[in-house]
Amino acid sequence: MGIVTPFPAPQRPATQVGFERAELTRILDLYGRMVSAGHWRDYAMDLGRDAAVFAAFRRAAERPEFRIEKRPALRNRQGMWALINEAGMVLKRGHELPAVLAPVERRLMKLVAD
Repeated sequence: MGIVTPFPAPQRPATQVGFERAELTRILDLYGRMVSAGHWRDYAMDLGRDAAVFAAFRRAAERPEFRIEKRPALRNRQGMWALINEAGMVLKRGHELPAVLAPVERRLMKLVAD
């Protein structure tokens, strides 16, 4: 008979970082208010192995105005949440989502007040 070649050993299943329901509700609530203010028009989500990213766009064909990133590997360091602007600069980093979203919330208040 022939030679039997064994299958490779099973590998660890690939893990994926995602948003919990309460986190996504908070982010989409902010997104909805920015849409109703006429500032944002589109969004995208990227759920990867290292991070989950929510990107908000002013128009569909451009760089996102803000990215909200969740990186669980940074949980014990600077915090797993980050708010990143269009140029790629980290505006706010922290352990709690509401504190990280505060600069966008303040901007929304200015937009509504105008």
